[in-house]
Amino acid sequence: MPWNSLMDQMMKELHSKGTRIEDIAAVLKRSPIHPRIVEAIKSAHALGCDLKNVSDANTFFIETILEHHGLKECFLEINTNPGFVDQQGRLRIFPHHDFTKSSHGCQHPSCLPNMCKGIRIERIQASLSMEDPKKTKIYLGDGLGDFCPSLKLGDGDYVMPRKDVPVWDLICKNRSLIKAQICEWSNGEEFKTVLLHLISRIISVEGNNTSANIDQLYSVDCKLETMSLPSATGPETFPQSLHVLH
Repeated sequence: MPWNSLMDQMMKELHSKGTRIEDIAAVLKRSPIHPRIVEAIKSAHALGCDLKNVSDANTFFIETILEHHGLKECFLEINTNPGFVDQQGRLRIFPHHDFTKSSHGCQHPSCLPNMCKGIRIERIQASLSMEDPKKTKIYLGDGLGDFCPSLKLGDGDYVMPRKDVPVWDLICKNRSLIKAQICEWSNGEEFKTVLLHLISRIISVEGNNTSANIDQLYSVDCKLETMSLPSATGPETFPQSLHVLH
């Protein structure tokens, strides 16, 4: 069962035991994000970069976390699985692509049935080509699903994979397939240093306004482990977001 379908079932069970949406939001707000990553996103936004999010999490998780850290307004787009609170107060999570009706068309083994990030990136690229074909793209990610979109980047683009995680292993084994320049990072400090260095380089080389030339694509997947969550019937097991901005 895909992660988002499993999470929808988990939300149903939590709701049946009295867990409120406010309790879920409180746990999400405790999700760890390295302060340098927060600083890097705010700096990139302040420099005029167009930030877009592509994620296998869901809108409720992402928007709750970003808003808590003052980052929501930094992003122009959030491309992810729909997540909303229904009339009964239960969080519902649905797949970005309804794989029960048809395939999204990508056959790459690293892509999930409910979302191919590569297809989303191609659509973003098509939109950008109409606005400004010279715009440089920086893609950041560390999940298996981030390999396919990395293949879609061009010679003048950059991919920022996190080292020693699934997507890094795939990239190392298939470097010849990646046209973009690879700029790896290992932690929040390196994330900020590498990202802002790339932005500075692009500004220096192109000598133009950044908002017209840099498009940053973030993969933000909130994967979950256990965390105690208060409910009407006592402590329940609820996931803690482990991977943010990958």
